[in-house]
Amino acid sequence: MPTPAEGIQSQLRNIERTYGRSIDDLVADVSASGLTKHPEVVAMLKGRYGMTHGAAHRVALVARDRLTGSQRQPPAALPASVQTVYEELLRIIATLGDDIEQLPKKGYVSLRRRKQFAMLQPGAKWLNLGLILPGVEPGGRLESAAKWNELFTHRVRVASAADIDAEIRGWLLDAYRAAGSGLRRRT
Repeated sequence: MPTPAEGIQSQLRNIERTYGRSIDDLVADVSASGLTKHPEVVAMLKGRYGMTHGAAHRVALVARDRLTGSQRQPPAALPASVQTVYEELLRIIATLGDDIEQLPKKGYVSLRRRKQFAMLQPGAKWLNLGLILPGVEPGGRLESAAKWNELFTHRVRVASAADIDAEIRGWLLDAYRAAGSGLRRRT
């Protein structure tokens, strides 16, 4: 499976191929524009080059990092137990369907179907599994994500591969189904 850093590099290569300009040229254009606010840079790139929002967002992040000297470093190697959890969850997610996109972000991987349904965020002691489960009450290890990340309804902290059981598989399946159709929770 690609790492988040490898995913970002792939995205940058695709942007160069799609829009016919190198990332260096695009960063130079951002610099020459004098724009500094992220939404303004994104709007400029979308208007000037017809970029999708995701492509413009990525170029704006790269430009900000290069122009402010705060290059993002690739994520450090994960602890072995968290790496095992990460790989096992990705393996399970791949079995849900062939329409899943993995979108590496800074510090996590977003999982989308027609819309985002989950995310994997490695930590030092566990992996945060963010889920979008509309209408499902939090309880037990299925925590509310309200104070953690408002893009998700729930979070599960997964410390070891042994924690990945039928319950987690069911929550993943429910979130996957809800993101691709009008289906609600399985019965």
